[in-house]
Amino acid sequence: MAKEANGPNSTILGAAGEHFVMSQLLRRNMIAALAPTGVPNADIVVTDKLGDRLCAVQVKVRRDIGSDGGWHMGQKHEELMSPNFFYSFVDFGKSLADQPRTWVVPSGIVAKSLQEIHKDWLHTPGKKGQQRNDSTFRRFMPDYGPLPQYKLGWLNLYFENWASLETASRQ
Repeated sequence: MAKEANGPNSTILGAAGEHFVMSQLLRRNMIAALAPTGVPNADIVVTDKLGDRLCAVQVKVRRDIGSDGGWHMGQKHEELMSPNFFYSFVDFGKSLADQPRTWVVPSGIVAKSLQEIHKDWLHTPGKKGQQRNDSTFRRFMPDYGPLPQYKLGWLNLYFENWASLETASRQ
């Protein structure tokens, strides 16, 4: 079996991200399980010991090989908001020697940032001065310099923010 020049394919990398996040939750004594295949918006479910409280996590994975450091998202993510729904953004780095870095972000924050960044991007001329075409593709950006609220560092609050999941699953 030949190895790809840039590492694992996106399906395998996504599965690695889900299992990585699961291990982080379980290490923190949270009750968590992978969602069944086909669940549209959640990769992992987290609950309290009684099963009374439930929160959902969608895992987004990237390797540090792109120019903008963002994660692929879709237009639908602009509308997915719940106090019990979170995203876990995993960056596996450039090589296997790099430690994964994770940001746990509430869905409302993600939806708002996607809306604002995409709106600004649409109103900014392309490289050749052309009007940009709208699409369903979005990028969740750790650094979107044109908007001051999304400059490098804005995600620091959510870095390794596992406590937010713990709180949501126990309230």
